[in-house]
Amino acid sequence: MIPITSLWLPILLSAVAVFIASSIIHMVLQYHKGDYAKLASEDEVLAAMREAGVQPGSYYFPNCIEPKDLATPEMQEKFKAGPVGFMTVVPNGVPAMGKQLGSWFVYSVVVSACVAYLATRTMAAGTDYLAVFRVIGTTAFLAYGFAHVSDSIWKGQSWGSAFKHLLDGLIYGCVTGGVFGWLWP
Repeated sequence: MIPITSLWLPILLSAVAVFIASSIIHMVLQYHKGDYAKLASEDEVLAAMREAGVQPGSYYFPNCIEPKDLATPEMQEKFKAGPVGFMTVVPNGVPAMGKQLGSWFVYSVVVSACVAYLATRTMAAGTDYLAVFRVIGTTAFLAYGFAHVSDSIWKGQSWGSAFKHLLDGLIYGCVTGGVFGWLWP
């Protein structure tokens, strides 16, 4: 077993590499551009939401708090009439990209630290590159990629979007595995 402190460099460098890879995916390749559609009559819908006083938070509509109420004709009619959906409302203002990018980097460091911990418990110093790449890469792929699949199962996000996130996760997993394999003690 090796101490996790000996992996501080691959933890940080893999987070930087994932950050760069995600920047290329979102700013150059832009294959996520079509993941969200624009609302029809957006101005009117937003005005109605402002008038209703919708605050930041996560919403499910029509909202049926008690499962037994789902059987009522009124609630069934609401679901039939639609729309049915999930909505996340964030605070007003221009998106705080600096804060979001900083949070994404911290998340990447945490993922790398967690996979490093697992690696220190399953591999010895001197383990060959490919073995390190497989273990670290697979674990990072699971962390980055599969987090989005449940949104397609439970929240109606398109499966196309989920598959794109899985591709991202595969890329991030390979990048993370490559950095750890390269710098493994």
